[in-house]
Parts: sequence; C-alpha cells; structure tokens
Amino acid sequence: MTKRPRRNHTPAFKAKVALAALKGEKTLADLAQQFDVHANQITQWKGQLLEGAAGVFGQDKSEASAPSIDLKVLHAKIGELTLENDFLEGALTKAGLLSAKR
Repeated sequence: MTKRPRRNHTPAFKAKVALAALKGEKTLADLAQQFDVHANQITQWKGQLLEGAAGVFGQDKSEASAPSIDLKVLHAKIGELTLENDFLEGALTKAGLLSAKR
C-alpha cells in the first residue's frame, strides 16, 4: 500500500466541508467519502469554524485597539518633512531654479 502525498486544502474547501458537517444531513462517514478526507479532519474543521464564527460579525474591542499608532511620532515626522520642504524651496528659489509662481 502506497502512502498518499500530503494535500493542502483551500480555505474555501474547508469551509464547504465544515458547513456540510454542521448541516447534519449526512453522517461524518458519508461526508468523508464524498469529499475524500478523513472524518477526524472534518471534525477539526467543524470545530475551527465554530470557534471562528464570531469573527465574521466583527472584532473584539481588545483586538481592534491592539495595533495603536503613535501620533506624536507621526506629527513630528510631518513637521520635519515640512521644514525640509520649506528650506529646499527657499534655497532653490534663491538659486533661480524654482520659479516664484507655483
């Protein structure tokens, strides 16, 4: 008996199998035969679907506030770039390389 090479299933396929298992119209053995996967794998995918179902309707507030952006650093960078632009504009105008009309 030869071993089957490892298969990678797409998330869409996993969702389709897990939803079929949730419907309960067929037994796990029937689904395993229909989709050519092991019954334990269907059970795992069904559990993952049930755990992640809440994420479909929105994130928790703790997860949403986790990637906080430091506004002070961004404002400092904007100020630095504005200062550089003003300096270069003045230097180019004095050198005659930049017209006064813009």
